[in-house]
Amino acid sequence: MNSDKRIQCGVAGVGYLGQHHARIYSELEECDLAGIFEVDRDRGREIAEQYGCPLFGSLEELAKVCDAISVVVTTDKHCEVAVPLLDKGCHLLIEKPLCVSGEEAETILEAANRNSCLVQVGHIEHYNPVTSYLENVVEKPLFITADRLAPFSPRGTEVGVVLDLMIHDLGVILHLVGSPVEKVESVGVNVLSPTEDIANSRITFQNGAVANVNTSRVSEKKVREIRVFQSNAYLSIDFMNQEGHFVKRNGLQLEKEELPIEKGEPLKIELASFLDCIRGFSNPKVDATLGKRALELALQITEQIRQRVP
Repeated sequence: MNSDKRIQCGVAGVGYLGQHHARIYSELEECDLAGIFEVDRDRGREIAEQYGCPLFGSLEELAKVCDAISVVVTTDKHCEVAVPLLDKGCHLLIEKPLCVSGEEAETILEAANRNSCLVQVGHIEHYNPVTSYLENVVEKPLFITADRLAPFSPRGTEVGVVLDLMIHDLGVILHLVGSPVEKVESVGVNVLSPTEDIANSRITFQNGAVANVNTSRVSEKKVREIRVFQSNAYLSIDFMNQEGHFVKRNGLQLEKEELPIEKGEPLKIELASFLDCIRGFSNPKVDATLGKRALELALQITEQIRQRVP
């Protein structure tokens, strides 16, 4: 792409999360918000008016004016929406999870390769400033614990809590450990929706690392925390508040220091990175391959849980 040309961006689906994609594209200097598509026409007109962009009547019309599109529809519609857009030559940022099955993931990958298009998956925690710090200081994690809790909301319940929330931590853990999964042991409970609302999974990797991941969407409070233990240090990270501490061994003493993190809006960082990848046609940090690996692990955990639930 010509480095002088502003990237023309669109958003397919402007619900709770999609509206923020539209907002950020309208703010970033390197792109224009070329338009949106939304099946709820009243909602679409509201967002189009708010950010001063056209509301298109079809995905095909949106694709004609866009270089790149954020796909922010419900997870069960990701593949159905993404493939025609890829066939129109649009680079895509597909919100997490990539889709709902391994077969759909392969279909999206094939369409991206066939049309020489980039696909970035919206695993937003990879673009959280605290994750960048984690990646720089974690050398060989031995044990990881992650807790992601949220109050109940009907939004996102087209999938279980593993695909809705836990997958954020699975993506980060897979990236940090960098080893194939050897064993997975999972349990879960349905509370307010037809699928699991509480889930726990213990994941053992081939290099010996172990991760214990705990997720709930029926909690009284919101928590997004991860703790990483390695032989010489322990890190505690709060994704939500973008803070944490680092406990290091110094001889027979332990020294604690607060993490020097410059806070930022993860979604804005994510979308800016997406645009940089398009301009340089470079591989996204969270490409469709990593998104597929996280999805496959999440599906394995989901299947274990559902085999246990009557």
